[in-house]
Amino acid sequence: MIIDERLSTYIDSISWDIPKYLKEVEKAALADEVPIIRRSMQSLISFLLEMKKPNAVLEIGTAVGFSSMFMSEYVPEDTIIDTIEKVPIRIKCAKENFERYGKNDRITLYEGDAVDVLKKLAAEGRKYDFIFMDAAKGQYLNFLEPVLDMLTDDGLLVTDNVLQDGDIIQSRYAITKRDRTIHGRMREYLYFLTHSERFKTVVLPVGDGAALSQVIRADRKKE
Repeated sequence: MIIDERLSTYIDSISWDIPKYLKEVEKAALADEVPIIRRSMQSLISFLLEMKKPNAVLEIGTAVGFSSMFMSEYVPEDTIIDTIEKVPIRIKCAKENFERYGKNDRITLYEGDAVDVLKKLAAEGRKYDFIFMDAAKGQYLNFLEPVLDMLTDDGLLVTDNVLQDGDIIQSRYAITKRDRTIHGRMREYLYFLTHSERFKTVVLPVGDGAALSQVIRADRKKE
């Protein structure tokens, strides 16, 4: 938790509201210790989606399907929603949830390693105006090239878990040895987003940290 827990709980109490079926999926996921987007992040994403009204959404990291079903509630009926997952047990759970809650016609699940699937989608010429990255944090940098290829002009990339419960500000030597690689890669990822001429990025202390990266259209770039 990167902000006061009582403050976060209060904000959730006045802003968080999702359909009953999603509350059931959230409860089951938390009971099984499956990480899903935190409630403050849910509020942020729903706000962004309703404001942007994207034509096509790509999610990297399906887990049990909670977040892709969640996003389906806040986009137009004809919005394309694609999601990627590689862990077999989570793929099974996501498919069961999509079937149970009538989302098979709304959400397309791509199975396999995200790097491979992203390259395949990019090679097919897919374009998305909203991409949500919520997968293995140590791989975010490896996802970037195909993600950049697929983002439309003025496309929005939303990256979750970028502040690592506040550990991102620590020296690498203060980090548990097994987590140092991820820590270093996340710092590199954030540096790229905040210094790239292709993006305007803001990092927010929401949930476990969120980076919102807006593509800068070619006609708006400084000479």
